[in-house]
Amino acid sequence: MAVAPSLMLKRHLKAPPSLVWAAWTDPSMIVRWWGPAGAKTLKAEAEPRVGGKFHIVFQTPDREQHDISGIYCEVIVEERLAFTWVWITLPDRESLVTLVLKGVADGTLLTLIHEKFHDVAARDRHAEGWDGALDSLTRFVNQMAVNQGG
Repeated sequence: MAVAPSLMLKRHLKAPPSLVWAAWTDPSMIVRWWGPAGAKTLKAEAEPRVGGKFHIVFQTPDREQHDISGIYCEVIVEERLAFTWVWITLPDRESLVTLVLKGVADGTLLTLIHEKFHDVAARDRHAEGWDGALDSLTRFVNQMAVNQGG
């Protein structure tokens, strides 16, 4: 049996794990950075507890609206967050996202693992989207850390 395609991306953030965690779990923060390059987040809901749900709606620069949701499978505050990932347009193609946060001397090392893609093309599209989103997250939390004096 073939293994479903997956991807792993890493970012070094100059912000503490507590701030990076909040950026992923607080809807008021999610709307400020979420989505691929140029996207605008229209709605974010998050219940970061095992069995809790998240729901995010965003719009890309071409004005196309995207709707994703999922259920939190693993929640270890400021360390690990895993959730299912389902596009409203493709409900039968559930995948899994895992975030690992590791505190380092000058911030946080974030590892994002997205696995169980339907095919390689889906993985590659998500890799591009996640890359832009993580760039936005990096700018957002780094600026927040500066504003908070650390």
